[in-house]
Amino acid sequence: MITASNISLAFGNQVLFKNVNIKFTPGNCYGLIGANGSGKSTFLKILSGELEQDTGEVIITPGERLTVLQQDHFAFDAYTIMDTVIMGHAELFRIMKERDLIYMKEDFTEEDGLRAGELEAVFSEMGGWEAESQVATMLSGLGIDENTQIKLMSEIDDVIKVRVLLAQALFGNPDILLLDEPTNHLDLESINWLEDFLSNFKNTVIVVSHDRHFLNRVCTHTADIDYGKIQLFVGNYDFWYMSSQLAARQLKDQKKRREDKISELKEFIQRFSSNASKARQATSRKKLIDKLTLDDIKPSSRRFPYVSFKPERECGKVILEVRDLTKVVDGEKVLDNVSFTVDKDDKIAFVGPNHIAKTTLFQILSGDLEPDSGTFSWGVTISCSTFRKDNSDEFEQGYSITDWLRQFSEEKDDTYIRSFLGRMLFSGDDALKSTRVLSGGEKVRCMLSKMMLSGSNVLIFDEPTSHLDLEAITSLNNGLIDFTGVLLFSSHDHQFVDSIANRIIEFTPGGILDRRMQFDDYLVDEDIRALRDALYVGEHKRLTI
Repeated sequence: MITASNISLAFGNQVLFKNVNIKFTPGNCYGLIGANGSGKSTFLKILSGELEQDTGEVIITPGERLTVLQQDHFAFDAYTIMDTVIMGHAELFRIMKERDLIYMKEDFTEEDGLRAGELEAVFSEMGGWEAESQVATMLSGLGIDENTQIKLMSEIDDVIKVRVLLAQALFGNPDILLLDEPTNHLDLESINWLEDFLSNFKNTVIVVSHDRHFLNRVCTHTADIDYGKIQLFVGNYDFWYMSSQLAARQLKDQKKRREDKISELKEFIQRFSSNASKARQATSRKKLIDKLTLDDIKPSSRRFPYVSFKPERECGKVILEVRDLTKVVDGEKVLDNVSFTVDKDDKIAFVGPNHIAKTTLFQILSGDLEPDSGTFSWGVTISCSTFRKDNSDEFEQGYSITDWLRQFSEEKDDTYIRSFLGRMLFSGDDALKSTRVLSGGEKVRCMLSKMMLSGSNVLIFDEPTSHLDLEAITSLNNGLIDFTGVLLFSSHDHQFVDSIANRIIEFTPGGILDRRMQFDDYLVDEDIRALRDALYVGEHKRLTI
């Protein structure tokens, strides 16, 4: 068990935490959420001892071992992958190396023999004989093959290093596990493996992630950082989101009878309890949810941007026809005779490990890039708006946000522009900030504002969720679900893809796979798996979004 008692921390005049008291108990997985800059990663560093708080203390049950997902990708370059993972259990690694050094001695003494015997006993008791086998299994689950497992850390790229460091944190059954964005750079199979691992993990997990699907799969509790406090909720991210929205609605209507509120609460709890079977420790979580009262559910003070795309006109019958598009980028053929037709009401998610192919296709369709060969044509009723992966050049002029957005609005009145920006969380002086100093998330919200004003009936999004916090991702997700036009998009967010797309196009080395179905159905379809095996002959087959 790990407890934070009266934790306070400030950087200058910015107070991140004030008298935070929270207890994390074994058998539970806690999703730590909060707006960008609220201190999620900082709080993990306080819990791990990497950062010292101003006041209060962190208390860990004596004898319990805590591990952390390391962020320094170069710290272990001198070690093998196998040793790096085992180092996650520092005491086992120390004993293993001391034992090896003794056995390597040429002048092996009686004293050495006695010490070796002591070490052998402890080594065996700590599961040392099974360590390498467990590490190999873990690395395989994370997509690292046997040939790679014998390499030095300095010989592998950053994507693989992230997976090795994740295995290091998981190794040896730690009592307390702290994970900061553990799904970054993982393919879907690796994420699924991690979800299953954490679902069966019996100890304490505290995790920060922007992957809502992951949080929903693994979390039994949600710890919400808000105004320097951390409030604990039973249930996963979706339960926290829906319950906070329910509480906010009920607060707005103080005249509503308490009986009606309780009835609404019961219906809400029943709906979420029925889904608990998909999460770990389903029975215990359902019991906790069933015990909730109206007073347990409180509205969050966090604000969600308003995202809504309203086409000015309906799409006609002809949307888009793509025929034999080919494009070479930096000597590599990223598009090879790509053909497909987009129909009315299509919301197409483009998936696959070749991210350059997806971006290149969107650039061609948006008119930013010419194909080497092949054609594409939009229907005469179509108006298209594009969100590019790299949109930095949109903000180089240094306008205020208000003046920047005014360029794209038919209504030039300052009150209208400021009101629109307010719904996107640019209120007061924020609306007067220079576009040159905007954060990644603020730039995305500006681009979304521009696209909402366009009234386009076709939207193209190239990884729009990368710089957004959970609130903005949720708002964009809901806005695109409600969008009545045509959508072409790519995203690394599993829930985003599955909840929006009704058609999947996957780029593979052998061509494209095109199926009209939701993403989760696509993943489990046996016929599609067989086709993918044929199209990925001799290639990496693990699906990436």
